[in-house]
Amino acid sequence: MQVVVLAGGLATRMRPDTNHVPKSLLMVNGRPFIDWQIDRFSASGATSIVLCVGHLGEEIETHVRRGVDRGLSISYSYDGEQLGGTGGALRRALARLEAEFVITYGDSYLPFDYAAPLHDLRAHPEATASMSVFRNAGALDASNVQLEGDWVARYQKGASDPSLDHIDYGAIALRRSALEGIEDGAVWGLEALWAKLARKKQLRAFVAPERFYEIGSQSGRQELERHLATEPPT
Repeated sequence: MQVVVLAGGLATRMRPDTNHVPKSLLMVNGRPFIDWQIDRFSASGATSIVLCVGHLGEEIETHVRRGVDRGLSISYSYDGEQLGGTGGALRRALARLEAEFVITYGDSYLPFDYAAPLHDLRAHPEATASMSVFRNAGALDASNVQLEGDWVARYQKGASDPSLDHIDYGAIALRRSALEGIEDGAVWGLEALWAKLARKKQLRAFVAPERFYEIGSQSGRQELERHLATEPPT
């Protein structure tokens, strides 16, 4: 399993902590956050990781090279002078991507099997992607997914429609072929791809049983620290 981590954002909501430290290296329960993530990837059976980095990306690479040794193949894709958005960053990494892989976000901690959406995608050749989702009903953040059976019927970020009662959980299995027709260097967000695949009925839904955690806000970071204090080791 290959995991692609989108870790190139500016982390403006976490300033001043992220003025000189990338969000991936923020301390959480005594360890840089990315160490916790890599533990989860390894426990889920990952064999390779691609880190899509930008802001202070060299610091992330230096830390991982020096301190992380779990038998994983880890490579890096840099965003360049102009941030390409989540979609642009992923497209820039195209040459490093396997035929099928799992995307996650640089501030997400998911207490589940990261391989689950990949298994679901491989079991359904008619699908282009399989998105892990959580029945949120607006509780943790604004919900953005409407389901129809095991498929995403609609993906709409920033809406306040009660029919959107699930949320993108933070791990999406994707076929590399979905990116091959997109120009490298274009600035775009992955939400456009998810909305398109949902309209074309090519986006599977894998419902996660437990809530997600994140460090995109100070309150989220505190919630994750409380969770990690009670979670058994991987």
